[in-house]
Amino acid sequence: MNSKVINKNILISAGGQGIGEAISKHFIDSGANVAIHYFSSADTANQLVEYARGKGQKALAIKGDLTNEADAIALVEKTVEALGSIDILINNAGSLVARHLLNEIQTDFWRKVMDINLTSMMFVTRAAAPYLVKNENSSIVNLASLAGRKGGHPGSLAYSTSKGAILTFTRALASELGPQGIRVNAVAPGLILGTSFHNTHTTKESADETIAGIPIQRAGNADDVARAVLYLASEYDGFITGATLDINGGVYNM
Repeated sequence: MNSKVINKNILISAGGQGIGEAISKHFIDSGANVAIHYFSSADTANQLVEYARGKGQKALAIKGDLTNEADAIALVEKTVEALGSIDILINNAGSLVARHLLNEIQTDFWRKVMDINLTSMMFVTRAAAPYLVKNENSSIVNLASLAGRKGGHPGSLAYSTSKGAILTFTRALASELGPQGIRVNAVAPGLILGTSFHNTHTTKESADETIAGIPIQRAGNADDVARAVLYLASEYDGFITGATLDINGGVYNM
């Protein structure tokens, strides 16, 4: 529960599954109004909307392919139409897609990963920024990854590169938007089990090997990330901007 976001209007991309679902629920439980974007997770997105409305808060689910500029713009416009404004933007959409080593990467695959993880974030942020500027205190939280710090496991070259770019995107945006009253931060989650991402792309053997090297001897979960996102987002009157919060159990720190 975070009283700072009561009645604030939040847009969460990919808010209907995995880490995004946990983020959506944490904002709802803290009294916020939510616009939950989804691409394929309609059922969960709609359940979250009903959950929020049951608490007397405004909520809607919006489908869209955020690699499509028109869909990204429409997402923001529908959010403002339904909620009245946007106070906080959570850029959570992203995917590894598949594992390919450098010599296996097709140009179309490279572009697809960059579009899903990076270009879509730019599209949504560019569309949302004019509305965020209108509020006295507003913030953006971008979902990066430990892979963007360390380079990821073999086969994640495109994904890791895109996530590393999000770290720089965050710093650059913080400098650009700070004078307009918008703070921009990122989180870089490590091994977060129980999500479709790792269910799809991480074997049990790989997960066990990773956990063995984590100082606190456990994997993370979606709530670990959601709490951090909520904190960074709600510090809209604070002094934290351009920062990346590492959420990895101590396996990598700087």
